Amino acid sequence: MTAIDRGTGRGIDRADLVAVVGTGTMGQGIAQVALAAGHPVRLYDAAPGRASRAADAIADRLGRLVAKERLTAADRAAALGRLTPVADLADLAEAELVVEAILEELDAKRELFTALESVVSGGCLLATNTSSLSVTAVAGVLRRPGRLLGLHFFNPAPLMPLVEVVRGAATDDTAADRAHATVAAWGKTPVRCADTPGFIVNRIARPFYAEAFRAYEERAADPATLDAVLRGSGGFRMGPFELTDLIGQDVNEAVTRSVWEALFHDPKFTPSLAQRQLVASGRHGRKTGHGWYDHSEGAGRPAPHTAEPCEPPGKVALHGDLGPAQGLVGLIEEAGIPVTREPVGAHLALPDGTRLSLADGTTATDDPFAASVRFDLALDYRTATRVALAASMAAPEESLRSAIGLFQALGKEVSVVQDVPGMVVARTVAMLVDFAEDAVARGVASPEDIDAAMLTGVNYPRGPLAWGRALGARWVRDTLRNLHQTCPTGRYAPSQALIRRAAADERLL
Repeated sequence: MTAIDRGTGRGIDRADLVAVVGTGTMGQGIAQVALAAGHPVRLYDAAPGRASRAADAIADRLGRLVAKERLTAADRAAALGRLTPVADLADLAEAELVVEAILEELDAKRELFTALESVVSGGCLLATNTSSLSVTAVAGVLRRPGRLLGLHFFNPAPLMPLVEVVRGAATDDTAADRAHATVAAWGKTPVRCADTPGFIVNRIARPFYAEAFRAYEERAADPATLDAVLRGSGGFRMGPFELTDLIGQDVNEAVTRSVWEALFHDPKFTPSLAQRQLVASGRHGRKTGHGWYDHSEGAGRPAPHTAEPCEPPGKVALHGDLGPAQGLVGLIEEAGIPVTREPVGAHLALPDGTRLSLADGTTATDDPFAASVRFDLALDYRTATRVALAASMAAPEESLRSAIGLFQALGKEVSVVQDVPGMVVARTVAMLVDFAEDAVARGVASPEDIDAAMLTGVNYPRGPLAWGRALGARWVRDTLRNLHQTCPTGRYAPSQALIRRAAADERLL
């Protein structure tokens, strides 16, 4: 039987040959994953000598794993015994799976797979590791496009668990199922997705970068402060400025631009001018020594803006319900600050009457009650280490200091940012939730696979759909509607999927 014919529930056999074409960092990583799963692996690269050098590099990495006692010397020797660099594409004829990891050029990939069709057996699975090109377009020139799909590994492939299994328009069910089972057998977390721009992760993650960059362009705060707020309040492992310096500004900006162009310049995906200028200046991040931050030897990381200690208020009044921030009330009482309760509203009141309310897509200055301070959204106010505040133009300095002291009394560092719509975390998370809801509605992937992809692919603290459920679809919708009213370009217009979700929630009340 051929690989595709053996049923939908099993991956390729452990004894089956896996071929990897393209021996850069990603190709080497995928080859290492297949070796670790027990497969014989052949490496091919069109550039003479590169396959052999890649095999040596894999041997060195396995050697380091032995030194760290994460791999035995016997297992290393066995893996290297199954690894063969080859100089001719014809040497891949026995492969049951070929994974391509060459340069991101459509014509080059099409040429490669056209050549492979005349080499491999009729049952061989063909997979592209593309992160930005259409799998459907890659397969479109083949005689049998049904056996080609996307297997999008994340870098570094041996360490990152996520693999997006991308089904092109012509991909056969059996091919997609078999590839999914193979990746699962390799110990990875496979998620199924349709062949749409950005797949799951690169589509849904765009607001994490774009909203922080836009807040920077609006002069809400400097990169160090915005990163610190998204880490300390949003619960993200890294902020977008430091993360894109690690990824490479040129790489991150190219992905953003690719998705935006593929979606016909949808304003929701508009790239950042500030990032474009950074790339144009050659400041690509750590690899060039400078990006948003200076990474040259001896350079220190700038500290985020952190407010000086302030006195907390003697008491606060809770008006109505704080919605997603309701947990603050118990923390305030635990800190020994008395809380009185009034039935109407959605804010805290300081002793002088200044309103303290959760970011909702408007600005503090928009508040019809003259003195107002906004606080940003947090993943969990109990565990958050930092909270951002923004004051209206009419708020007295002493009111802002009192609000700062309130959050400091809860054990939080406080960053005061400019009064921009949606602040930092609130606008970012609202957009992430909306993108995820829209992706489900458009058939990009299942809700379960979307949350799994964002948890394992980019280490989000919570899947965006689960986050949306925790916040409530109405809060997300209303926050985006407020942002859209301020910036009516379509960027913040809530998706129809989110609007339907919010309406369904309202009917349940």
